[in-house]
Formats: sequence, structure tokens, C-alpha cells
Amino acid sequence: MTLTLTVPPKVTPRAFARLAEINEASGQAKALRVAVEGGGCSGFQYDIKLDDPAADDLVLEQDGQKVVVDSVSLPFLADAVIDFTEELIGARFTIENPNASSSCGCGTSFSM
Repeated sequence: MTLTLTVPPKVTPRAFARLAEINEASGQAKALRVAVEGGGCSGFQYDIKLDDPAADDLVLEQDGQKVVVDSVSLPFLADAVIDFTEELIGARFTIENPNASSSCGCGTSFSM
């Protein structure tokens, strides 16, 4: 499988707004790290957590809030949309990934 980054991922204003709320409540200024790892029920899984940016990260920034993606995960997230959703089952950051050929019901695992 050959992946090339043609279009970087996008972050919705709603995701940046939620990150701002989290940082304000915690009194910190952490970035939201979005990574792709091997594993999960479909072959790959997303790892989303608060972290500090690293030197080789792609940094997506709006209103002082940062979303970072490491260089290894970038090809898997080309043209993806990082969002925040609130549903009856809970609220969470989500990724709409056009590169995923299938995903499982949990929304955090996918295959290519």
C-alpha cells in the first residue's frame, strides 16, 4: 500500500472550539494529537489525546488552539476531517476519513 499526502487533514471550527473549552477548563494549553496506529478490529485505529507538539508534527491552528498530526500518520489522514460531535451515546472527537475503505461500529478503527 502506497500512501501520499496530497491534501492535509482539516479541522472543523466545532473541534477547535471544544479543544478551547477543554484547555480553558484544565488551565493548560495542550494540543489535540490525532494519530493512526496499527490495531483495532479493522487493522488501524485512531489515537486521539492531549499532548505537546513535536518538532516533526503538522500543526493545524485556529484561535490559538492546535491540532497536531505526526509525520507517520499524515498519509493515512490525507483529506480527512477532524470534528467534534455530541450524540445521545456521548460526545467525542471524530474523524471522517476518505482513505478508509471500511470502519467498525466504534468509529475508532478502520481499514484501507
